[in-house]
Amino acid sequence: MEQKKVYGVMLIGCGHIGGQHIEDIYYRDNVKIIACVDKNPAAAELFARRYGSGIAEHDTDYHRFLSRDDLDIVIIATYAETHFAIMQDCVAAGKHVLCEKPIAPTIAEAEQFCAVARASGCKVLIAHILRHNATYQRAAEMIRSGQLGDIRLIRMVQNHHIMNKERYMRLLEDCSPIVDCGVHYVDVIRWFTGLEVTSISGMGGIVSRVVPENTYDYGMITMKLSNGCTAYYEAGWTDTTASENLKEFVGTDGRIKIILADYRTANKEEGDLIEYYDKRTETYSSINIRCKYKDMYAQLCALIDMIENDTDGFPTLDDAMTAFRIVMQCDEHIRNTLRLEQKTDEAALRYVGDLM
Repeated sequence: MEQKKVYGVMLIGCGHIGGQHIEDIYYRDNVKIIACVDKNPAAAELFARRYGSGIAEHDTDYHRFLSRDDLDIVIIATYAETHFAIMQDCVAAGKHVLCEKPIAPTIAEAEQFCAVARASGCKVLIAHILRHNATYQRAAEMIRSGQLGDIRLIRMVQNHHIMNKERYMRLLEDCSPIVDCGVHYVDVIRWFTGLEVTSISGMGGIVSRVVPENTYDYGMITMKLSNGCTAYYEAGWTDTTASENLKEFVGTDGRIKIILADYRTANKEEGDLIEYYDKRTETYSSINIRCKYKDMYAQLCALIDMIENDTDGFPTLDDAMTAFRIVMQCDEHIRNTLRLEQKTDEAALRYVGDLM
């Protein structure tokens, strides 16, 4: 029996999402954690001790590890502003990359990222984790096989009632909820339906008392698809809105709704729930799926498949870039609208002041 290759992995970014990556892969037979890197030396040391089985090194600088022959894969779990530079260094050293989303802080830099990745000869996968979720895969199969008929309406909401305010305020400095979470769900729309987004619009606002300058903590993106389907995605990170998760897909012959285990009112032990209504038979059915919401190991295995079988990735760089471009264009529209509204409010106040 042929023995599996053991892949040496370095994690860059020992924060929230980095922890989700490493805690799901460090004990796998085909993975060896080589190094944990973070600007915070205490965080890097903690991850190396906890997940490195006494083998992993740690540092605040990743460059010294790139020359190691036993390093194969680098996971980039830092903020978007650093993704391109780190990826460029990694592929220049011949290392494959799993990079968290968003790809970059701007469309132009994301296009550079993709161009360098394609030209490198290394494999680069963007971390669209829902592509590797068994519940979402089942829903995609149902829609792509025609069980709902022609898709006419997609409703999606992902609102967080934030408790760790410091973490979310730092995320807002990096990107808005529409971008950070929206790349997943625009990608889901295209993956589930095979359709293209033909027009977009959006609106946003500030719900919390204090947010970083020039950003917003709540937004909605609306889309039309190439078959005329209407879709929307709503996202917010605020300290007063309720936590909410809605994923519903409606067609001419039926609908499905994805309810994650944590949001079920009963039978949580059965895992996620797909509620399916078949209009043709006027029947309802429930599909229980036990799965890990963020299956980081399955995602890493997708990159390993790219390496071993020269596949294009799931999603491909083109698919990831398309979703990113859509949400960034909507984000720009929202930011410009909010700036215009602010100027209008200031002008109105000056006008009232003059009258007084």
